[in-house]
Amino acid sequence: MNVIVVGGGIMGMSVATELASNGVSVTVLEKSVPGAEASSAAAGMLAPQLEAHGTGPMLDLCLKSRELYPAWVRRIQQLSGVEVGYHESGALEVAVTGVEVERLERAAKWQRDAGLNCELLDGAEAKRREPGLGSVKGALLLPDDHQVDPPKLMAALPIAAARAGAKFRTGHVNGLVEEHGRVTGVDLGAERLHADAVVVAAGAWSCLLPGARIDPAVLQPMRGQMLELRTRLPVLEHIVVGAGAYLVPRADGRVIAGSTMERTGFDKRVTAAGLSAILAGVNAVCPELGSAEVSSVWAGLRPWTEDNLPILGPGPLPGLMLATGHFRNGILLAPVTALVISQALLGQAPEVDMTPFRYGRFPI
Repeated sequence: MNVIVVGGGIMGMSVATELASNGVSVTVLEKSVPGAEASSAAAGMLAPQLEAHGTGPMLDLCLKSRELYPAWVRRIQQLSGVEVGYHESGALEVAVTGVEVERLERAAKWQRDAGLNCELLDGAEAKRREPGLGSVKGALLLPDDHQVDPPKLMAALPIAAARAGAKFRTGHVNGLVEEHGRVTGVDLGAERLHADAVVVAAGAWSCLLPGARIDPAVLQPMRGQMLELRTRLPVLEHIVVGAGAYLVPRADGRVIAGSTMERTGFDKRVTAAGLSAILAGVNAVCPELGSAEVSSVWAGLRPWTEDNLPILGPGPLPGLMLATGHFRNGILLAPVTALVISQALLGQAPEVDMTPFRYGRFPI
């Protein structure tokens, strides 16, 4: 089988690595360099429990991917020889008001009822676990939510994909090639590349690809502004979320803080208002970081869908497979996406029910 993957972000690279590892001939097409867009801009939280507001297909998909992550990371590191910063840090969602404490109590109940590991902490215990916290009234500890360092991961994935057998091409895809009602390749302008199947994994740009038939009203870019703080010594051990911000600590003293959610089209500018909102949350949750150096700022464009579920599986035409719309969970969902897309292409029954994520769920 010959497969073309459009997009060199984490989804494209993960799918390519999985397919090539199963003996498929894979060519990855990327307009710039692998991981140049939202993949490297992410914070790297592997936090299905922290992100979820209740049970459902999205939580099930995220939990499956979190379960796959340790073995997946080991394989990527073995193939590439590059360490990716996977860290079983756990996460704390903190409450700074009484109303937020009640919300955390409700979250703890449904998570426990679902069989998930969590622990409610009072303010004193939260401060004991994380002395750098400010004045908090309580916290929800999620020990099974972890993190990875996306720039390191995106340095490793192209090497892993290449060593598994994938090939790479740089160029702009003008559109998909259709013959007799089937997608048979891609149009690069000067030439056409033919394949048995095409996987569109172009993130927020998937809706711009002629032939993919993804309505821009269904999938849109959502800007997320972020910043990096540097301290001499690590201030936090856990991922910490609260006061409208999240803090992802690295072992070397860096802290990744975010993030805004803005529908601004394909505008990647970093703004004073966006950074101010993030820093206000940082200072409220962890005042000790108020003296940290702001070492870097950036923004990424995440692929948002109107129902907050990714688009996975067969597209509108035979020969087309879609792996896009992962929004805030792209880093987390890479292993399970690679698995189910590869299984679908290889004629195997996917390990996850793909019905909730099907292309045809949106009204035309």
